[in-house]
Amino acid sequence: MPDSRLAERPCLARWLVWISRQQGGVKPPQSKGAIVDDWPHSPIHRLTEAGAYIVTCGTYLKQHHFRGRERLGMLCEAFLGGATKYGWNLQVWAVFSNHYHFVALSSPDASNLRTFLNGLHSQASRAVNQEDGAQGRQVWYQYWDTHLTYQRSYFARLSYVHRNAVHHGLVKEPCLYPWCSASWLQRRGPTSFYKTIMNFGIERLKLHDDFQVECSAD
Repeated sequence: MPDSRLAERPCLARWLVWISRQQGGVKPPQSKGAIVDDWPHSPIHRLTEAGAYIVTCGTYLKQHHFRGRERLGMLCEAFLGGATKYGWNLQVWAVFSNHYHFVALSSPDASNLRTFLNGLHSQASRAVNQEDGAQGRQVWYQYWDTHLTYQRSYFARLSYVHRNAVHHGLVKEPCLYPWCSASWLQRRGPTSFYKTIMNFGIERLKLHDDFQVECSAD
């Protein structure tokens, strides 16, 4: 069963209550359209204004450093704590053995994303390297962020991240994967909004997600 401590963390967004009411007027995208894809081999960090972002990060050589319940739980806790500390209001998130995705509404100073992720990666790297006796080993590779400026792009990526565990073949229903926000949305969000997000078309999305994931039963 999903760990309720992860699903109930206060940094998770309250659906349909836009961040503009909480953090100085930052709003999710409102209009229709499409975004321009970033060059996949050299991520562009266009963090010049607050707003909604999708972020993906993978481990070095796509190694499964966070395989297993304990390590996935540790990474989730560090991730959620960092989001709270740096003012990133999480909308959806999913954590796996060698990568993670999230969509969030940024703090007023969106440029602190780098500081947020550097802190998260340092903390998580120290933990797994100490446990594995591999001090100084490179754990993380790089991250990609995209500023979402259109509502359909925003909703499509909410759907993609929530359904990502199904995409990777780990579960049959998104809410059955403990290390993502799907179970929280299903239990606590408006039913109509949950159905809208889960049924939103994602077939044409091109995201950085060429990962093979693992999930052990330990």
